[in-house]
Amino acid sequence: MTPAATTRIRPRGAARPARRPSGRSVRVRTVLIGAAVVAAVLGLIAVAWLSPLLSVRTVEVVGATAIPQEDVLARLDLAEGTPLLQVDTAAAAQRVATLPRAASVRVQRVYPSTVRVTVTEREAVVFVDAPDGTHSLDADGVDFAVEPPPMLTPRLVTPAAGPGDPATAAAIEVLEALPPELRVQVGEVNAPSASEVSLTLHDGRIVVWGTVERSDRKAQVVVPLLTRPGQTYDVAAPDLPTVR
Repeated sequence: MTPAATTRIRPRGAARPARRPSGRSVRVRTVLIGAAVVAAVLGLIAVAWLSPLLSVRTVEVVGATAIPQEDVLARLDLAEGTPLLQVDTAAAAQRVATLPRAASVRVQRVYPSTVRVTVTEREAVVFVDAPDGTHSLDADGVDFAVEPPPMLTPRLVTPAAGPGDPATAAAIEVLEALPPELRVQVGEVNAPSASEVSLTLHDGRIVVWGTVERSDRKAQVVVPLLTRPGQTYDVAAPDLPTVR
């Protein structure tokens, strides 16, 4: 006897089961959405690249006190109305950094319409005498100005002052190792070579320093040593200092 066949009857009004989208249609939809997002982003970039609403209307100079602002603006060389995205900040910073007194320069875009230029200026730590006047040198030995030195800046006496000169570097390193109360007493730093640094104080006394080695120890020794009467204070060998 043949078994009776059964037929499932869907109740009237019941929804048909949803058809799952095929893998191909999902991929097509994903590609279309991705293309739309990319197009929108490109459109926004194009608007920002060309829009006068995001263009240079203000230049803000920060940190330049000795450098005239007009000199910074001249080296910056940005036309008003230039779209901010078209401002090459690295190239602009390099142009401003050619100012002799500029130690470092940073140029930033500040939306919607400002370019900020932050300048760190060189500061004189020593000066050298030359036929055309007194030259100020910063902590790296860079000669950045011919002008009267700031008060209490010591004179540097060395054969070839400048960046990369070992004697100049040694003299500046010794100055930086001094405690503040002694540094302000130094009127001259003499460095015939990197191993022969000596200091002449404003009162005429001489401190023989020698090399930069053990400068921290020498700085500790020399302060109490200077309380003793004498003319020349030798701390080149800080464990055996002498006064004469």
